[in-house]
Amino acid sequence: MIRLESVSKRYPNGTLAVRELTLEVDEGEICVLVGPSGCGKTTTLKMINRLIEPTGGRLYLDGEDVTGVDPVALRRRIGYVIQQVGLFPHQTIAVNVGTVPRLLGWSRQRVADRVDELLMLVGLEPGEFRSRYPAQLSGGQRQRVGVARALAADPPLLLMDEPFGAIDPVTRVRLQDEFLRLQDEVRKTIVFVTHDIEEAVKMGDRIAILDVGGILAQYDTPAEVLGNPSSDMVADFVGADRGLKRLKVTPIEAGCLEHPPTVKPDDSLADARRIMDQTGASWVAVVDANSRLRGHVRQANADGDGRVDDRIERVEAWVSTDDYLENALAAMLLTDYGWVAVVDGDHFVGVLTPDAIYRALRSSIDEALVMSNGKAARQPDAAVTASGGGGNE
Repeated sequence: MIRLESVSKRYPNGTLAVRELTLEVDEGEICVLVGPSGCGKTTTLKMINRLIEPTGGRLYLDGEDVTGVDPVALRRRIGYVIQQVGLFPHQTIAVNVGTVPRLLGWSRQRVADRVDELLMLVGLEPGEFRSRYPAQLSGGQRQRVGVARALAADPPLLLMDEPFGAIDPVTRVRLQDEFLRLQDEVRKTIVFVTHDIEEAVKMGDRIAILDVGGILAQYDTPAEVLGNPSSDMVADFVGADRGLKRLKVTPIEAGCLEHPPTVKPDDSLADARRIMDQTGASWVAVVDANSRLRGHVRQANADGDGRVDDRIERVEAWVSTDDYLENALAAMLLTDYGWVAVVDGDHFVGVLTPDAIYRALRSSIDEALVMSNGKAARQPDAAVTASGGGGNE
């Protein structure tokens, strides 16, 4: 969807903000530009929609060279969201959202329908918010309106410049989650600028880490950047705790699960004790005939006669198979079990323990290293190519 070929920006005073930057963003992906101050990430973003004109290289949008096209027409094909939102304070929310469709000549009814559709999409009831003014909204609500406005003309490409940077941490996390949910529905190609590596890891399908002077230091998936930083600069930037950050992007794999002994609700307590004695386990999972997790029974609570369902304790910590190791560890730490149950829909599939999480994380890192070494063997000049050739040295 987007291709930058040796794009550079040199200012009249000789400052080189971006140096021969080459990268591609596939359709439907979120590419996050991140790096230290002065690395040219916002300059790069603004060159894509020609708010800043590049002084070298070519820009392609969906295969078309847009380096020399009318910049105003280009911008109407690209959604743009900035940190301070930039809503027109004297216009209603409906007018703000409908700005670009009106400029494109849409009919009044079509604009109104699109405004209502988008307000619903970003979680703002049209009847309540359509006629309000920006000053009557919270910061988080204004940011949602900014996203709706950027999506109004259904552009294939969305540029986002630290869109959640000026919002309190709680609202910021909620907006990030809502935006990722929204992306699952609309599947836009997005270039997203942030200074926060945590946000980059959460939001990005791929991360472009820029060094001072607009040099591309590494461009890869979050897991690869965290597990196999390409240089000391990247390792320093992502932080010494990159192993913990990698928990955010490491999915729960079936092979890393442990499988405790199980009993059925109508089994006897004597059966539960016998199974625990045979396996050396201190507890058993209680699973019904449909493989649904009903709870667990601890050895200390399994004495006497009766049935298992007389002593069932609720499982307080559980995650889904489509979750990530970070959430599994967080859920585990909120209980005194030392494990977290993993379910696939309604079906119990196993548990994660601290040892299992450690093994899963190490396995993920080792796999990334193997893949990286294989890639390097096949492409010995990949680092030079990615960073824009010898001009970066």
